[in-house]
Amino acid sequence: MNKYTSHLVGLLAVLIMYSCVPVTEEVITDVELSPADPVFQNIIDHQDKAQSDSLYTYFEHSNPGYRYASAMAFASVRDTNALAQLNPLLQDNNEDVRCAAAYAIGQIGHKSGVALLINNFERTDSLKEWTRYNQTVLEAVGKCGTKKELEFISAISSYGVADTLLLLGQAQSLYRFGLRGLTNTKGTQRMIDLLDNAKTPSNVMMYAAQYLSRAKYPTLSEANIAAIIRRINNTESTDVQSALAIALGKTKTPKAQAELMGLYDRASNTLVKCNIIRALKNFPYASVQSAAFKALRSKDVQLAQTAAEFFYTNGEGTDGSVYYQMSNDSINPIVELSLLKAANKHISPVYEAQNLLVNNKLKRIFRDTTNSPSGRAYALKGLADYGWNYKYIYRNGFTNSSPVIRTATLEALQTIVTDPFFDRNFGLGRKQVKKELSQYIASAINGKDPAMKAVAAQILADSTLNFKELYENSSFLHVAKRNLKLPQETETLYFLQSAINTFDGTNVELPAPEYNHPIDWNLYGSLSENPQVRIETKKGDIVLDLYPLDAPGSTTSFIKLVKEGYYDGKNFHRMVPNFVIQGGCPRGDGYGGLDYSLRSEVSQKYYDAGGYLGMASAGPNTEGVQWFITHSATPHLDGRYTIFGKVKKGMDVVQNIQVGDIIETVKILN
Repeated sequence: MNKYTSHLVGLLAVLIMYSCVPVTEEVITDVELSPADPVFQNIIDHQDKAQSDSLYTYFEHSNPGYRYASAMAFASVRDTNALAQLNPLLQDNNEDVRCAAAYAIGQIGHKSGVALLINNFERTDSLKEWTRYNQTVLEAVGKCGTKKELEFISAISSYGVADTLLLLGQAQSLYRFGLRGLTNTKGTQRMIDLLDNAKTPSNVMMYAAQYLSRAKYPTLSEANIAAIIRRINNTESTDVQSALAIALGKTKTPKAQAELMGLYDRASNTLVKCNIIRALKNFPYASVQSAAFKALRSKDVQLAQTAAEFFYTNGEGTDGSVYYQMSNDSINPIVELSLLKAANKHISPVYEAQNLLVNNKLKRIFRDTTNSPSGRAYALKGLADYGWNYKYIYRNGFTNSSPVIRTATLEALQTIVTDPFFDRNFGLGRKQVKKELSQYIASAINGKDPAMKAVAAQILADSTLNFKELYENSSFLHVAKRNLKLPQETETLYFLQSAINTFDGTNVELPAPEYNHPIDWNLYGSLSENPQVRIETKKGDIVLDLYPLDAPGSTTSFIKLVKEGYYDGKNFHRMVPNFVIQGGCPRGDGYGGLDYSLRSEVSQKYYDAGGYLGMASAGPNTEGVQWFITHSATPHLDGRYTIFGKVKKGMDVVQNIQVGDIIETVKILN
């Protein structure tokens, strides 16, 4: 045998040996997803189209990333038929998959999901990897459980401060129950106890404070109020302080009032001060007005605006002229207009000269076309607090070229007709005035402006206003409904249907828009896992991290619009102090959109801090081009509004944005 033959025989032997060993595939144990992954794209496409049966096919896939994505899809799709299919995934060997299944069951929100969650709760919790899963199960129970499960969750006292995730799950669960109107004494006491322990993790404290801020529960004892006061004075968390300020206000006790008044002077954070002013509405005006006047003089617009709104809602006629005088000193136009609105509401009609001063100033501001449309709209709405301005409002706003002002016209008329003192305001002329207003409302319904239709429909949907008796029938509402351009006018559709239900005595609920806008997969596949954009304004830049893996459709749509320059020159049309700023509306009034809608995309991202970027919507699957950024923790939005990014840099700019501020441009950074 020569040397060549020897080598050939050896090579053949090796090949034969390895051919007898089966090829083994690499076992994937972690959830790893990428926008460029075509299988992941298929799963998201099935989610986008709500194709449950197609999603089920991935539940047994060997890749845990696909099991995770297909399970999480049902947090958005919310198909009750998926509950039985999700059940086996609660015992998956991958924790992320188990959490996705539990979270989805909670989001579906059907009571039949409770047994699945409880039966698969790992009671021994002997493995640390099950702890996050148990936390997710506890929260999910709060979204779909009954009073029976509430009793069970409330009674848990074995979780200590070292059981961080379990404690978080209990707090989230009680909070979710509370948002659904389910509370009990034990649960409330548990939240108080968590707050009163300095070692309680900060995220747990936040949910406990939010519970006390938003839930309805039995009257708190003096000891519980004292515990809240201790925590509000001994925490560095502005989110906890802000929520507890509202909670103290709800108690309406002299002790709480004294604490809030003192805290206003001690607090250094503007957002906390905003909530203190809001909380003071629960106490006699004369005893708390001094704090509101201090806030009004603040250079911080959020705080000054909150104070102006306080005077509008809670002020008294004796101070009406003071509001007018202070409007002359305000350096911010929106605060100035809010004060004029407060003056117009509270100055008695008996003081004709003062009323004339206020209304003439509002009319001057409205007539000055150098003012921004949003400022002129505020002025027009301010005139509504003196009801006899209704004809002026109609004549000057109804056919205005600015959609912002046209919308403000109907909102002003809405203020007039919903005033509880309508009959007193118009005296013997009330029937004639109401008849004229009904004609204006019908003109809006019969017109072409979707926002005007929407506000007009809200008026007619309010059965307590009794507008139904002023029309022959509801045919004009049905005609308006048929003529809507869908899906971009879906919000108007919902309001019109509500008005029709009032007129016809029906209870029709309209479904969310059908699938109408595919995701641009070429664009999505080109994205990195952490794209960034920069929103440029005259007040500074806001840099945002986007979340394409958690919200593929929303992120892709946003980036596509950015590439097209769609957002350049648009305004921020909404700012609610210590809540959100909102922009992206093509009309500039919050009622605009393009000729498509996006589907809601819910993941285990939480509004547990300020700076989250969310999609604005009028209900499930009605998202489009408008978005918002939160000022602070807003966990009541969790699971309802798509989160597709977070501020990386520029929160100081977010806090300074006002209504009317312009988005100069948005740029993609990577």
